[in-house]
Amino acid sequence: MYNFDEIIDRTHTNALNTDGFRGYIFHADETMQFPFKDEEFIRMWVADMEFATPDVIIDAMKERLDRRIFGYTSLFGNEYYNAFASWCKRRYDWTFDASDLFSSNGIIPALYELVEYICKEDEKLLFLTPSYAYFKYAADFNHKEAVCCDLVCEDGYYTIDFDDLAEKAADEKTTLMIFCNPHNPSGRVWTEEELAKIADIVSKNNMWIISDEIHCDLLRKGLKHIPMGKVMPDYTRLITAMAPSKTFNIAGLMFSNILIRDLGLRAIWKERHYGFDNPLSIVAAQAAYEKGEPWLNELSAYLDENFKFVGEYLAEHLPKAKYRISEATYLAWVDLNAYFTPEESLTMFFAYEAGVLLEGGNMFVQNSDGFIRLNLACPKATVAEGLKRICESVNSKK
Repeated sequence: MYNFDEIIDRTHTNALNTDGFRGYIFHADETMQFPFKDEEFIRMWVADMEFATPDVIIDAMKERLDRRIFGYTSLFGNEYYNAFASWCKRRYDWTFDASDLFSSNGIIPALYELVEYICKEDEKLLFLTPSYAYFKYAADFNHKEAVCCDLVCEDGYYTIDFDDLAEKAADEKTTLMIFCNPHNPSGRVWTEEELAKIADIVSKNNMWIISDEIHCDLLRKGLKHIPMGKVMPDYTRLITAMAPSKTFNIAGLMFSNILIRDLGLRAIWKERHYGFDNPLSIVAAQAAYEKGEPWLNELSAYLDENFKFVGEYLAEHLPKAKYRISEATYLAWVDLNAYFTPEESLTMFFAYEAGVLLEGGNMFVQNSDGFIRLNLACPKATVAEGLKRICESVNSKK
């Protein structure tokens, strides 16, 4: 049994969560003041966990530390491929060739690179909104137009407007789709039928598609992730991005899996991508895939209870809030439009009035006003205190 109730102090570790929130959330420096001391905040914002990384990963890193030299390092041989491929086969019944596998210092850097490598000067990229903001940032950084397709939300359940998607994908200048599978922030686990429709639209228009599957291991009980690579087994313009970072709380190790099928894109990647990795990151990722499943199973059960608790608490204390248990991720997506006007900053309100750090809908590109995203990968006591503060601040709102 693992102790997910343990409260771990992360302050003064250069953690973004505790030491860097002013710059990231508020674009401010250390002079920004709140009615709360930093240590008094309940932190439910950035998507890393308040849980200790599994012992099997820490032990593997300690063993590597004992080798005492940390020179230039990359993936050689098939040990890491075998670990990751076995994980995908076991959990998703999906296989891929070793020649497809490349590593990157995170999925975000890979997105920035891939947009540059794939899109010509006047081409556009497409994604579903609300969206993880870095999809748009990758477009902006590369001076490419972002085309947004708004998801349809009915009682908190999101579906894809396939007519709108097909129309926007038909533009010959729209050459790349970045697809979040499962979806962040809504937490949708796309069905096989939905994925097949996406695949049909993409292939008919000969588009590239990057399937960001970083949340694929974090599902509610009884649900199943389907890799886009399984739906499009022979489509060469598909790139799949996966990582152990969210799953095992090792985001700071900056290591992800980028699966590239197209030989031309592989050649560009090899030529232009800086191809070295952190030696500790490699052993951590390999240990996660080889030995981390028992920990993940217990984590999943704990998260399921946190999601259930949030629903019960909101129903009692904030009944006009719209909430569905997310099918994937450890991120709750809550509609508070009944309590706020569109121009109000929910992020600022909850920081100042409740002492809760969270991400408001304005941080997810568009089609997300009036929503908040809550990180539930916290001890239940933290989640309970955060919800108590959130509900009290809203109910006392003038």
